Amino acid sequence: MKLNFYYLLIFLIAFSTNGQESLSDLLKAHNQRSIPYISVQELAMPKTEAIILDAREVKEYNVSHLKNAIYVGYDEFNIETILKTLDDKNQKIVVYCSLGIRSEDIGEKLKKAGYTNILNLYGGIFEWKNNNFTIFDLDEEVTEKVHAFNEDWSKWLKKGEKVYE
Repeated sequence: MKLNFYYLLIFLIAFSTNGQESLSDLLKAHNQRSIPYISVQELAMPKTEAIILDAREVKEYNVSHLKNAIYVGYDEFNIETILKTLDDKNQKIVVYCSLGIRSEDIGEKLKKAGYTNILNLYGGIFEWKNNNFTIFDLDEEVTEKVHAFNEDWSKWLKKGEKVYE
């Protein structure tokens, strides 16, 4: 009886730790690395000049976004609008979303349209906030609120105030 209890305990510990994936594992499972990553630390450096595109939905962007980020959306993304707005196809563009999955998709669309210097923000706005970098609301005021996308994905947001709607 005692031996069975120990086997059960070992099984439960092994099962619970195997179910916990890292951010790296998550991104490997969902991305093809077709768009190279840039770290939040590298993007935060003063010398890093880039156009920053927010590839989340408008309700997410309205809660908070990176400074000077241009909302491009995901479901409503329109490459024609981008082509009219960003005429230098060689300029550095960083695309972000919550974690870096949707932003890869948008990066691929930009690449297909001829943009050559596209980067995907590793860990997205969640990783940005988790590293204590500043985010802004619609009035361009500093905020702690981050749209957490949904309950499942919100586990990756460790800092800030989670918002769902």
